[in-house]
Amino acid sequence: MILALASMGSNSNANSNRANVNSRINRNANSNTNANVSNANVNANLPTLLTDDFSEKKWGTGNYAFGDIWYADDQYHMRSKAKTYLVMYAPSSDYKTGNATVSVTARSVDGTPAASGFGLIVHGEKSKSGELEDYALLIYTGVEPKYEIIKHKGGLQTEIVAWVSSKIIRTGTNPNQLEVRAKGSELSFFINGQYVDRITDTENFKRGVAGLYTSDTAEVAFDDLEIER
Repeated sequence: MILALASMGSNSNANSNRANVNSRINRNANSNTNANVSNANVNANLPTLLTDDFSEKKWGTGNYAFGDIWYADDQYHMRSKAKTYLVMYAPSSDYKTGNATVSVTARSVDGTPAASGFGLIVHGEKSKSGELEDYALLIYTGVEPKYEIIKHKGGLQTEIVAWVSSKIIRTGTNPNQLEVRAKGSELSFFINGQYVDRITDTENFKRGVAGLYTSDTAEVAFDDLEIER
């Protein structure tokens, strides 16, 4: 089990980037340079298909300083504290995401949107110094739905693609399917079966695992995680 808790207030970069979700729709996406990396044996000895419907309690749970995580109704529930975000990485290396298609279904339980988004993490692992390293596709499910792509590295959360309005995203309590397709250093992002964006993994994080992310006080439920290689 790898649990990561983070306070927006304790991280000036994360706090400044995420304080106002609704004001950043028109920011330009950061450019991504190409990275030529070897992908040999990334998926050696891993199952070609992994499914987790959260009916079995494999992932970490508990009540923490920055939020709560628990199982209910065969789903995985997460709720952060105000002005914080909460990350949980998958429980084993079977959930590695290099050269794989990763998807999960996520919804707001009572329709309250997570003010700074919730979503799916790929290539997640802790650095030697214990910091998060990953990429994440986040969605905001309020009246003006939007998505964002972020990166964690060196104790900082940074935008790769700033918030983009999207009518593809379902609002309220409606579930959304989030999907990331990793091919070499290229990551392609899909929401409800439709392509939305693409970035390059310039950090070479591809040895990491899947993970889940939520922010602020909205209760979010995750279901039907799948990794296909």
